[in-house]
Amino acid sequence: MPSTVAPPKKASSPAHPIGRFAPSPTGELHLGSLTTALASYCHIKSLGGTWLLRIEDTDTARCDRQFSEQILLDLEALALFWDGDVIYQSERTDIYNDYLADPLQPLTYACSCSRKQLNAYWDAQKQQANIQASGLSQALDNRQRYPRCCLNAGLDKTAHKLRLQMPDTLIGFADGIQDNCWQNPQQTVGDMVVRREDGIINYILAASIDDGLQGVTHIMRGLDILPMTSAQISVMHAARLPAVSHWYHLPLICHDNGQKLSKQNLAQPIDTRDPSRLLQYALQLLQQPAVDIDTPERMLAQAVQQWCQTPLIGQQVLNVAI
Repeated sequence: MPSTVAPPKKASSPAHPIGRFAPSPTGELHLGSLTTALASYCHIKSLGGTWLLRIEDTDTARCDRQFSEQILLDLEALALFWDGDVIYQSERTDIYNDYLADPLQPLTYACSCSRKQLNAYWDAQKQQANIQASGLSQALDNRQRYPRCCLNAGLDKTAHKLRLQMPDTLIGFADGIQDNCWQNPQQTVGDMVVRREDGIINYILAASIDDGLQGVTHIMRGLDILPMTSAQISVMHAARLPAVSHWYHLPLICHDNGQKLSKQNLAQPIDTRDPSRLLQYALQLLQQPAVDIDTPERMLAQAVQQWCQTPLIGQQVLNVAI
């Protein structure tokens, strides 16, 4: 029976709020990632806080430095200027490995299971359960998590991928847009692969460590990351890092047909040749009060002064006709 943490409470604002925008350079910024950047910037600046930029490029096979450079150029064209130096996660692998060696080491174990083996395992489980209804079968597919085959195998951690044990505990957190949330990280994500056989670090592990080391207090990001929040809370707690005090998960920007705007769905890169019009449109999507067409700097100053997340509360999708 999983244990339960205390009900979530609304955290009080710290003396100096710190937010961040953390894109992955597997492509250029699209409208969905732009609205996330804009919302996180306006929100944290409305609190008088610091806005950090972190390039989450741990997956060197999929990320490209060219995209990293274009992201910086696009943000500058829109006057979304970050505070301090840009952090590149690809340059911080030693830091993540140090945390895996200590203090996360007691929760890690090596895993030799291939995707093919796991698929065969779940196929056998479905047949054994004799699930006939396609709806139930699909529900089982969606709930698949690692069955801990290698938990006590004692495999060499340097020769295989590394998993991190997630607690079988209900975790509650207050979300400033999606209200109070409860998640059990063992049930939702299971024991995550935190380092692949080729040494590439999982992005949730890297993000958790960096958020803690950078002292991030306010995280505003897309709703698609919401299911990973309790896992991030668990990693930060196990790593003895400062907790994030404020969470906000923005509605997803979707086509009229409900399809999420994403790089996987070939969302078109933003065009910054008319940055003022682009900012105006993105603010409209975020249901913010109208701003006067002006220079990007002046428009952002007005947007920061007027920032209000109330229109977004409870929403999961913002439709856009493209």
